Amino acid sequence: MGAEDAIAQMNRRAIKKNNKRMMTYRGRKSWFGKEKVYSMVGVSVNALNYYGDLSPKPGRFSTDISFTRPAIGLSFGHRFGPRYTLTASFMYGTLRGADNESADPGDLDNGIYRFKRNLSFRNRIKELSVVASMDLFENQATYISRVAWTPYVFAGLAVFHHNPQAQAPDTDLQGNPLPDAGKWVDLQPLGTEGQHATLEEGDANYGIKPYKRIQISIPFGIGARFRLNELLDLSAEIGFRYLFTDYIDDVSKSYVDLGVFGNNELAKSMSYRTGEILPGDHTYVGRDGQSYNVVAGYGEEFTDGDGNSNLRGSKNDKDIFMVTSIKLTYILGKSFHRAKFR
Repeated sequence: MGAEDAIAQMNRRAIKKNNKRMMTYRGRKSWFGKEKVYSMVGVSVNALNYYGDLSPKPGRFSTDISFTRPAIGLSFGHRFGPRYTLTASFMYGTLRGADNESADPGDLDNGIYRFKRNLSFRNRIKELSVVASMDLFENQATYISRVAWTPYVFAGLAVFHHNPQAQAPDTDLQGNPLPDAGKWVDLQPLGTEGQHATLEEGDANYGIKPYKRIQISIPFGIGARFRLNELLDLSAEIGFRYLFTDYIDDVSKSYVDLGVFGNNELAKSMSYRTGEILPGDHTYVGRDGQSYNVVAGYGEEFTDGDGNSNLRGSKNDKDIFMVTSIKLTYILGKSFHRAKFR
């Protein structure tokens, strides 16, 4: 065999070997599936529902659907491969609750107490969150040929600002006109459960501190995403926010002696609101020496040897709220990786 024949045979073997590699190439593999990485932006329309002390019933998952309130959201997400996405979002919306509209006065076990309590609130939530989501169906193709739809689960961490408010009544507890009558007033600075008062050892709420208006929460839930075209997805989600505060509604512990509020007539009026719908049935002298006519069980300090008190709320369960979302997502692009043949 001549030298030219040997070189030609070697070239044929190299071409055949290279063709075989090309036919069997499946792309570079990695744990994240980096050949499918891309980013996206989204806008969402949300519905907020509140679960807490001002729900119709004491059950953990009791809520008043009539108080569903809207929220809007913006998001930026980054997809790390066939299944995983990390999304940063901002949401703004309102929570609402009111005893006199939600509680059933005919329910002698629970509803009548809540109806007589007559508390209400609104809370405008501003939330920043980062959540990780995992798809049930992997996307084994590029973003252009992604799966038609997939369910997913998500969980993460959020920080939010909240500021519970309520509408001030026309008059104070003595029947005098209130300057803030009819206005939505901030409740946290008033310390409606004695947070800013000097409480004595043995008082029901002794040691209580003002709650923070910046809090953290844990978002979690499920959703389903649908491919509309090459660049648009539509998602539907049901999520919850597990909170580390019981004051999303400004209600958590026991009534305090109205005398601890001193000359702050607005704080007294926002702490005890039963008198707006029912006449008082007895009078007591407060710590400030002033007489207060209240309904028994409401608006006054009471403790017994067994630790029972006139409850304003229940401190045993933290508040939560639900977020139902419809989100439209626009895909910005993906990271392309050049195939390498060896």
